[in-house]
Amino acid sequence: MDNKMDEDYMENAMDSEESAAIKDTKEGEYNDPISGDIFNFVQGKYSKASTARESEESRWIQSYRNYRGIYNPDVQFTSTEKSQIFVKVTKTKVLAAYGQIIEVLFGNNKFPITVDPTTLPEGVEESVHFESNPEMVKAKGLSEEDSKLLPGETMPQLQERLAGLTEKLSPVADKLKSGVGRTATEITFHPAMIAAKKMEKKIHDQLEESNANKQLRVAAFEAALFGTGIMKGPFAVDKEYPKWSEDGEYTPTIKTIPHTDSVSIWNFYPDPDAANMDEAEYVIERHKMSRSKLRALKRRPFFRANSIDKAIEYGENYVKEWWEQAMEDDAYDSKAERFQVLEFWGAVDTHVLKEHDIDIPKELKKSDQLNVNIWTCNNQVLRLVMNPFTPAIIPYYAVPYEVNPYSLFGVGIAENMDDTQTLMNGFMRMAVDNAALSGNMLIEVDETNLVPGQDLSVYPGKVFRRQGGAPGQAIYGTKFPNVSNENMQMFDKARVLADESTGFPSFAHGQTGVQGVGRTASGISMLMSAANGSIRNVVKNVDDYLLGPLAKAFFSFNMQFDYDKEIVGDLDVKARGTESLMANEVRSQRLMQFLGVVQNPVLAPFAKMDYIIREIAKSMDLDPDKLVNSMSDATVQAEILKQFQAQNPPPAAPEGQAPPQGPPAGAQVQDTQGSGGGTIGTGTAPQPGEQGFSGNTGGGPMQ
Repeated sequence: MDNKMDEDYMENAMDSEESAAIKDTKEGEYNDPISGDIFNFVQGKYSKASTARESEESRWIQSYRNYRGIYNPDVQFTSTEKSQIFVKVTKTKVLAAYGQIIEVLFGNNKFPITVDPTTLPEGVEESVHFESNPEMVKAKGLSEEDSKLLPGETMPQLQERLAGLTEKLSPVADKLKSGVGRTATEITFHPAMIAAKKMEKKIHDQLEESNANKQLRVAAFEAALFGTGIMKGPFAVDKEYPKWSEDGEYTPTIKTIPHTDSVSIWNFYPDPDAANMDEAEYVIERHKMSRSKLRALKRRPFFRANSIDKAIEYGENYVKEWWEQAMEDDAYDSKAERFQVLEFWGAVDTHVLKEHDIDIPKELKKSDQLNVNIWTCNNQVLRLVMNPFTPAIIPYYAVPYEVNPYSLFGVGIAENMDDTQTLMNGFMRMAVDNAALSGNMLIEVDETNLVPGQDLSVYPGKVFRRQGGAPGQAIYGTKFPNVSNENMQMFDKARVLADESTGFPSFAHGQTGVQGVGRTASGISMLMSAANGSIRNVVKNVDDYLLGPLAKAFFSFNMQFDYDKEIVGDLDVKARGTESLMANEVRSQRLMQFLGVVQNPVLAPFAKMDYIIREIAKSMDLDPDKLVNSMSDATVQAEILKQFQAQNPPPAAPEGQAPPQGPPAGAQVQDTQGSGGGTIGTGTAPQPGEQGFSGNTGGGPMQ
């Protein structure tokens, strides 16, 4: 990214600071009239959201304990239960689902986001063409230089160079005509596609700079475990690039870039009355900050330095929630040496801000409500600024693993198999306890028939002394019945039910000993294809709820703060995670098969060869921009090849020897051995005049 974004963003920030952000208090002054009411407003929203999600927190704690293999405190074991084993099948399922989601999303080694022009783009031509044949150009009254596309020249540069040819081109309208070229000598360009792909590369570069891949993995893991994954952004932050001068002095380069971040579901408090993020009026994020991190906020735009100092003076105020202590598995004090900072994004009634003498931009004073961003800590307002995004959005994206139509929070793998996990644990404990009991023999001793004072321990070769008396057996052995097989059968049944409840079968994550249809390659392929149905739905949710809105937010960010006049038109940002479900090998085979079909001269004019070649490169995990020429570069390369062939004609045949004859028209020489190219079949037999034909004399042409 260049410095233009820095200038545009800071200019926009200065404009916002004058009219859309509250000013800081004076140094040493403790009277801040707006802090109390604004802090109470944010605290009230936080308390409401925290109370509303208590039932969700209980479900998340249960899911977390099942993942960790920890029994709930309310689980009581009897005195006869010796085994307290926990079979962590939930962990296996969650990690397998998480791994498959990541494999699908990053199967092409790039962020699954594309930018394409809409079906009918506005503001830019979908296709334009111009005449490349010098003879045709001269016939239209133009010079050859006017029609020539220079090497490395781009479409905007060509348009600019041709801008002064209006009078000369008046007999044939513009040099660049709308639509696709109709003849073989007319070169066609797609300005809308060029603009879309330039924006796509910019967004991908920004996502890579902000380490968005890592953040998406964190969100995908929490989605699989708890049912919901959260990401936020983009936010303009200053990134430091290390750099040393020749003298060894450290002179880093600072650039403003859009940044994304993952948000833990535990720190996410959305509007409790919203079923999805589109309906949410506000969102609050709970931060746990040290003194250093709190002081670092001073370097960010619009934060009130004196208010931050006051919040630090009041001391640490972070109190652990009940679920934090449950997850930490310790009995430490609930008081932590950290600060609790609340970040509020949402709508506030305009009259509330007016009552606190907050300056409102003139164009927004007539609005009933305004979107603002507020940071609070220790009864201090650290920041209050109008939402900088245009259009105003809440920059949080919540993706459900499985959609709950009546709640913003989704349902995850661990919750779906909670009951079956309990059953598996119970049957496994019973099997282990029974195996331990039945593995030892119960011994009954009649001491009246034995000499008193003997050691009654039993071991191989033990001798018991018997005294006189009534005849009969003095020692009896009883074997306890072993029913562990029945318990393990119930365990296996519960495991099958876990597969059904999660939609994620065990063979999909490496279970051995698959019986029935899965014993053959085609059978397991069909089963795997059917198993992909549930993951396909999850990836579709990621596309719809996370990647799509995030990509559109990046698009709006770039248009607002880093406007590029070459990126114009009606662009459509799309998430392409589901496309990765088709294996690249299958896609490549289909493309190659289609390429073979359009090799037919009759069908070739109907195929877009440049698109086919680019898609083949993509299916092979190759960068098409580095391997495939654009239309302008292809024209230049074709011209160079034509000149090379003209300057280097093929060598002539020696005098007295006839030139080698080519195969007759229509002959195919892919296989001249009759072996069918290594496959079973007759192949293509050589014909007269072809290499390998036994009747060739090697002399002149056949008479």
